[in-house]
Amino acid sequence: MKNLYSIAEVADLLSVSKETLRRWDKNGKLTAIREPMSNYRVYHKDQLKIFDNLDFLFASSENEISMDPVRDFNSIELFAGAGGLAIGLEQAGIKCLALNEMDHWACETLRKNRPDWNVIEDDVKHVSFSDFQGKVDIVTGGFPCQAFSYAGKKLGLNDARGTLFYEFAKVVQETNPAICIGENVRGLLSHENGKTIEGMISILDEIGYHVITPKIFKTIFYRVPQKRERVLIVGIRKDLNHHLFEFPKPYKKVYTLKDALKKGELFDCDVPESLGSKYPKSKKDVLDLVPEGGYWRDLPVEIQKDYMGGSFYLGGGKTGMARRISWSEPSLTLTCSPAQKQTERCHPDETRPFTIREYARIQTFPDDWSFSGSVSHQYKQIGNAVPVNFAKEVGSSIVQFLNKIFPK
Repeated sequence: MKNLYSIAEVADLLSVSKETLRRWDKNGKLTAIREPMSNYRVYHKDQLKIFDNLDFLFASSENEISMDPVRDFNSIELFAGAGGLAIGLEQAGIKCLALNEMDHWACETLRKNRPDWNVIEDDVKHVSFSDFQGKVDIVTGGFPCQAFSYAGKKLGLNDARGTLFYEFAKVVQETNPAICIGENVRGLLSHENGKTIEGMISILDEIGYHVITPKIFKTIFYRVPQKRERVLIVGIRKDLNHHLFEFPKPYKKVYTLKDALKKGELFDCDVPESLGSKYPKSKKDVLDLVPEGGYWRDLPVEIQKDYMGGSFYLGGGKTGMARRISWSEPSLTLTCSPAQKQTERCHPDETRPFTIREYARIQTFPDDWSFSGSVSHQYKQIGNAVPVNFAKEVGSSIVQFLNKIFPK
């Protein structure tokens, strides 16, 4: 049983920076101790009892809420991408009636892997879902974060015209599901000083949905070996008891890059070989000097200055630059382009970006889920996806809620 947590681990658990923890240490809110053997600064598990959101660390066993649906529960997914969310919901027992996506290669990926899925390749603005009214229980979508025009203090559906959230809300209004779920980046909560999320809540309220307080999820606590954060916006139709919905509960175990790429609990074999990008020689020469788990500050100072340019003098950690991931930590958040500067995710042993199948493993896609298009198209699809294991946990929460709403 784990009793000691590093500063980095506690920062992840609490969604705060290491600098915040150091400040808490100085003012006595949470004081780090010295680990006897290594002399590293750590926290004892009992010190974390003061944080209500960490009560899962003290549960007697891991959270397992997976259960079978009492009947077929049907979903529509908008902005479906390469299928990360759809696979997870499928694994939770939810049946997908239709998926809408305008990117051609993402649609080809969906069709190739699930020929029976109803994939609608078109701009959502041009698609009517009115035929699904009364047939769908769930509408999901990862709409982009866009600013609204504010016509008044209380934002209405028409004020959001021209945004993709408007299209999401319009489909919810057309189909009248029991529950709608939007997912987005954590920046949504602070976008336009919070006005954007306030507008979304106002619009869903107007069309008949109670919105559960949006929440940031760190997917490393949901069987995903990656430090990826997502926001969930959950709307429950107002004629239903929204108090019966519960967000997925976190797991105590955090999986690492080794768990992603090697045979173990997450996958029953080592990662398959596949195509992948390469670094240009100039970048490879620099990254060859970075140790496992290191980044640009581990380079000789003159090389730091040359590689970082003006950023060298700006301060801040910039820990994603010239970063070589360690086997013993989760990956940093994957991007859509694995070789771009400032977001390097270098393999621990070889000086190269992660391959397509390594990318997919880190996002917890099954090995038999193949991707269409060029290598760059495939990286983009995987980098934009919702991690499958996290999506399954969300799906299990939906099934648990709908089983209560619609018992046998």
